[in-house]
Amino acid sequence: MQLDFDSLSSNQRYHLLTQTVIPRPIAWVLSENEDASMNLAPFSFFNAICSDPALLALSIGRKDGGELKDTARNILSGREFVVHIANSTQASNLTTTSSSLDYGESELALTQLELTPFEGCSLPRLSDCDIAFQCTLYEHHLIGPNQQAIIYAQVKQLFASDKITHVDGKRVSINANDIDPLSRLGAAEYAGITESFSIKRPK
Repeated sequence: MQLDFDSLSSNQRYHLLTQTVIPRPIAWVLSENEDASMNLAPFSFFNAICSDPALLALSIGRKDGGELKDTARNILSGREFVVHIANSTQASNLTTTSSSLDYGESELALTQLELTPFEGCSLPRLSDCDIAFQCTLYEHHLIGPNQQAIIYAQVKQLFASDKITHVDGKRVSINANDIDPLSRLGAAEYAGITESFSIKRPK
């Protein structure tokens, strides 16, 4: 089967992309609402894109009514935000935090998730996540007819729990098996990872 994207609707393209660009990492983003309550939401149009400066990229759509999603609204206001990497045991809580709530309602109230201070950051982090990035807005673009927000997030600080880090001289190594990262597939499907493997790189 060969599909011409020019003949497809935006919704059809979305479903095909999310079922074929797999697996995708998930950014579990904590941001602060205007009333100081916490917003938490997952996004799987996400990846690392640059190391100097250290940048992550997020693609955030809009609500059904066309207004900005709460995460984008909070990030574009210029405040700090925290990007977490979930593990496979957190799929249920992560899915719960994708609920569409009124602005100011915290997704955290729907879960048993706990926060802990993030040293040097104005926001806390999720206590059960082994990876958290303290981020600020570097740049953004609004693209397409629906004005989808492309967010470039500059990483200011990385929290990596002691149980996943290994120090070898001056280099810090992080083992994917220890993280047990959750990834997104199509529709409501997720995946963990099987045992990772390494191959010798060409010289």
